[in-house]
Amino acid sequence: MELKNAQLAVDNWIKTHGVRYFNELTNMAQLTEEVGEVARIIARRYGEQSEKESDKSKDLGEELADVLFVVLCLANQTGVDLQDAFDKKLAIKTKRDHDRHHTNEKLK
Repeated sequence: MELKNAQLAVDNWIKTHGVRYFNELTNMAQLTEEVGEVARIIARRYGEQSEKESDKSKDLGEELADVLFVVLCLANQTGVDLQDAFDKKLAIKTKRDHDRHHTNEKLK
């Protein structure tokens, strides 16, 4: 699914099931909360912290999807075309970083 279609799907979901968007500040707080849940899984599953039994059933994909959902909400309510923004950002990163990582001794 392209990002434009994902934005439309979220907008349709909000209109059908969600009544309305939360305001931008509330969604920013939700985004922070969802990113924190991703960080907890990563820190405990892939980092040096031990993973609690209660965390072992957490689905990283589901938590990442929560982050994406809120990002799509914020884009919709602020008028951002994420497909266009992503395509532009990828072009900038490609031009800027074309050789940078290949010549980074720390990555060898």
